[in-house]
Amino acid sequence: MPNSAVRTESAPVSFAARHAQADAAGLRVGGLTRLTSIDFPGRLAAVVFCQGCPWRCGYCHNPDLLDAGAATDWSWAQVLAFLRTRQGLLDGVVFSGGEPTLQAALPSALAAVRRLGFQTALHTGGMYPERLAAVLPLLDWVGLDIKAPLDRHDALTGAPGSGLRTRDALRALLASGVSYECRTTWHPGLFGADALQALADELAALGVTHWALQECRVPEGMPFVISSEQMTHLSAQFANFAVRRA
Repeated sequence: MPNSAVRTESAPVSFAARHAQADAAGLRVGGLTRLTSIDFPGRLAAVVFCQGCPWRCGYCHNPDLLDAGAATDWSWAQVLAFLRTRQGLLDGVVFSGGEPTLQAALPSALAAVRRLGFQTALHTGGMYPERLAAVLPLLDWVGLDIKAPLDRHDALTGAPGSGLRTRDALRALLASGVSYECRTTWHPGLFGADALQALADELAALGVTHWALQECRVPEGMPFVISSEQMTHLSAQFANFAVRRA
């Protein structure tokens, strides 16, 4: 057989390996909060906002971060330079978004932050379970958004299969032992109180112990209402349960 016809097969490279090789300099940074006391429980932290998200939730709090290719005013080099001035002053760095796991440079960026002596946290919607699993060893805390009950998730995000992806991400997170909080942004206009209870039952059955219910910001005249009876039942299902109002 002529040499030109010889075909060789290389071993497939795992997603985690490809991410590990990506240069942190390629991280697309949409913004930076220099100091927060609420985004990383128990720590003073900075927040790095990562550009790009594949989901289109109607109540998105950061719509300017949705377009992965949008021009930004920040580079990873600028973020790193700032963090060096905060060594010994801040406890940690939060990677938020957008969706941080969208970016191949995330593992390298997390590793760089840890080398500076900071603890690391991640805010994610769980849309890439394999990618989340790959970075869990580099994280001290995860805030995982649980958008809706499984049968309503896709309609809310505009992405078919998103509910299953989030559940796979949740299972990986719970199995890792990394500290976490699950949180759900809710209003009766998104899904009703019965569906909210069904979601709580589902999360409790999966082994979730930390759940926060966040008020969705909506026009006036649509109050965030949960009966005291349901509130009592919800709080009894989780060792750590919180309601956060806008």
